[in-house]
Amino acid sequence: MELSWTTFFFEILNFLVLVWILKTFLYKPVLRVLENRKKTIDGSLAEAQNLKQQASELEQTFHSRLDNWAQEKQQLYDQLQQEIQTERAQKIELLDKEIQEKREQATIIEQRLQAKKTESELQKAHEQGARFASRLLSSVASPELENQLFNVLLNKLDRLPDDTLNALISACGSIDQITITSVYPLTEQQQQLIANKLTSLCDKTIGVNFEQDPELLSGLRICIGAWVLRFNLQDELISYSELGHDNPIR
Repeated sequence: MELSWTTFFFEILNFLVLVWILKTFLYKPVLRVLENRKKTIDGSLAEAQNLKQQASELEQTFHSRLDNWAQEKQQLYDQLQQEIQTERAQKIELLDKEIQEKREQATIIEQRLQAKKTESELQKAHEQGARFASRLLSSVASPELENQLFNVLLNKLDRLPDDTLNALISACGSIDQITITSVYPLTEQQQQLIANKLTSLCDKTIGVNFEQDPELLSGLRICIGAWVLRFNLQDELISYSELGHDNPIR
């Protein structure tokens, strides 16, 4: 077989033309397409990397906020616990104070009840003592005892305290008669003595009315208006029985 240079030349020419056509109309567009595709992929990768970076930053921010929220939650919890403890302590203190006040009130009430009981018992004892003394003195009351009390009364009138004497003088200024009560009748001498004594004390002439009252047991009672001098066993026993009322226990 003989090599044809003409045919070989045209084959080469055809091949070069084909290569030019492929390069011009196929290879370059493909390269452009591949280049554009690469750029698109690179852009997508860059955007993905950027999104990944943003996601990482958001995740860090989220975790940071979670940590902050946890700290704030713990602080609020601690603050709430502190407020609860403070309020609890205040309420316990207030409750203790109220309990103490109730105890003190109960103690005062108990003391008052005990004092009233003691007062009642004391009053009863005074009344019983007065009744006993009344029965006892009734058995010993006599004109002789009354004469002795009469003499003691005269001496007492000579030694009246200033305030008692002033009260007597003041009472004498508004009355015209004095009432003297005794258990047994006074002798004329005794009536004269006591009338003169009272007239001297009152510094004015006043009529004297003499009465008798067996309830006095023994002794005398002198009434000058609203002023009364009780110097007899009955009044003394009444004062004794009322002693608890004069000084009540509070």
